[in-house]
Amino acid sequence: MKHYDVIILGAGASGLMCAAQLRQNSSLSVALIEGNNRPALKLKASGGGKCNLTNVEVDESHYLGDKNLVKNTLSFFPQKALLDYFKAGGLRPVIRKERYYFCPKSSDEVISILMGKANGCDLLLGHKILSVEGQSTFVITTDKGKFQTDRVVVATGGASYKELGASDIGLRIAQSYGIKTVPFSPALVGLTLQPREFWMKELSGISFPARIHVAGRSLDEDLLFAHRGISGLVVLSASLYWHRGEIVIDFAPDFDLNTLKNEKKSISTAIPLPKRFMKAFLEAIGLEDKGCNRLNPQEWEKLLSIRNYAMAPSGTFGLTKAEACRGGVACEEINPSSMESTKIDGLYFIGEIVDVTGELGGYNFQWAFSSAVVCASSITL
Repeated sequence: MKHYDVIILGAGASGLMCAAQLRQNSSLSVALIEGNNRPALKLKASGGGKCNLTNVEVDESHYLGDKNLVKNTLSFFPQKALLDYFKAGGLRPVIRKERYYFCPKSSDEVISILMGKANGCDLLLGHKILSVEGQSTFVITTDKGKFQTDRVVVATGGASYKELGASDIGLRIAQSYGIKTVPFSPALVGLTLQPREFWMKELSGISFPARIHVAGRSLDEDLLFAHRGISGLVVLSASLYWHRGEIVIDFAPDFDLNTLKNEKKSISTAIPLPKRFMKAFLEAIGLEDKGCNRLNPQEWEKLLSIRNYAMAPSGTFGLTKAEACRGGVACEEINPSSMESTKIDGLYFIGEIVDVTGELGGYNFQWAFSSAVVCASSITL
């Protein structure tokens, strides 16, 4: 049975970064065990194949999870350090919409840099992970054999994107050691509709900037109407914080309705939103599409709901459509200075397997890379 100083389970963003850090800063023997036949499939597919690496504004307020753990991890390897790291490897991220850092060409640029820096690790692809047993010396069982190690880094990700090999093996490993976990549930996912909002289904394909208020937060980005419900960047981020109950949508966040009081144009013409949406919205709230200056006080009150439309989604599009998961290894089970289990020496959890999830926009890759660097730095001390 081959022995390694460190075995990393999962060759995604966090696993590759951890391996790269270990190879660059130590002489430890390292193996990456990955169930897929290629590394970093989710990273490769993300962002339309261009990987949203991080965001212009990164702090713990954009994450669901223990704030101290997130803050400590991000401060150890912050956004600037991440950008400098990839720039040193020849990557020049580009900014989109003044907030998102993307690869200029493709996600392969990131993967190539990480694989280059992880050179010297044994990359064991196509090895389905079955179990982890033991302490001090751990035994990793795969469908192609067993391996021994002094330290195990679990970087197996969440349960979304099953077509890319995602599974709950990381949770099962934690549970086998009596470590508290939170079940995976969909995050960064579209929201389905109650019958009252079925009028939105007829608007499939229409998209425009909107603001959503949910769980005490306000989020701004594009909203997209879909056959199954509502989606788009603002809805995906809102879904992170929504469990049940109402959300409030501002369909015209930058428009002052008071400027219309003397406007002779019809409502659907005067408000700068897609006309198909406006007509459907007015019908849904029971308001005639007439000249704005002809609205009585009660009708004006109805129209104001375009700025604070309250609705209760019926659910989400589910794990198969989710960009990420809520849930994972409970934050209180992890030492924030090392990402090591507080119960089992030598067992570490990084990336999406931890119960930390960021909004859409590069936050989850930032977390994956930062938690990997914290872990690797602790191992090489």
